[in-house]
Amino acid sequence: MAPMTGTSESDPRELVAFAEAAVDHVDDLFRRGLGAAPARFKGEGDFATEVDLVIEQQLRQTLSQLTGIPVLGEEYGGDLQETIWVVDPVDGTANYSAGNPCCGILVTLLHEAKPVVAVADFPLLNRRVVAAQGMPLRTSGGPSTGFGGGEEAQGFDEARGHVGCSSHLPTDLFKDLRETGLRPRMTGSVGLDNAFVAQGVFDGAVNFSPHPWDNAAGALMIKAAGGRVSDPEGNEWTANSKGFVGGTPQVHATILDAIARNPRGER
Repeated sequence: MAPMTGTSESDPRELVAFAEAAVDHVDDLFRRGLGAAPARFKGEGDFATEVDLVIEQQLRQTLSQLTGIPVLGEEYGGDLQETIWVVDPVDGTANYSAGNPCCGILVTLLHEAKPVVAVADFPLLNRRVVAAQGMPLRTSGGPSTGFGGGEEAQGFDEARGHVGCSSHLPTDLFKDLRETGLRPRMTGSVGLDNAFVAQGVFDGAVNFSPHPWDNAAGALMIKAAGGRVSDPEGNEWTANSKGFVGGTPQVHATILDAIARNPRGER
């Protein structure tokens, strides 16, 4: 991977502070806006609230002012560039609008389509996961034992096998995952699914989202925790991937095998 250039030459570990500052700046707005009504409909079952729009505007302003790096966001778009911030102002908008606390803010810095800085913040759950190249994973609000995929991890047959997945997951794949002994769980937030893997709450996660703001943070966090991540075909995850699989080595491999046995769906 080539080094970052221009105003983005800073060590990724230094840029973490700017990402967290941007998230901290919108934390109160996120908390106060819980239950916000749909304001912009983007497609079947997909919408944004006014809070989504305002938070993304503020994230863009803060990140641009602090770093000079452009921003790609779910609500206002942008172009995927060599070095760029990708933001999801409210991951799990349907939950957020319904008053469900399983939702959060995702901010990730991509360089050459790969994540190098990630902050996944879930204010209503009092959880945050932070990762950067060259820095140990930092989590708050989760289990102190961390990720379950290390040398002392339980064997697959003994593990809990909880796997975060979307309600858009193909029915045959869902059934197959259950038949392998895994336990699919639906939080309604892709970002939370991935953060739960990094924190050791879940043992894996799978989705077919083509949007980099959904999975970029999770890809870096799970790898930083010692897990494995890929696209649904087992290739390295990048911002151009059409889906995501992450988890312990055992669970990651089991999910990939299940996908190979079943038709691929779309989020």
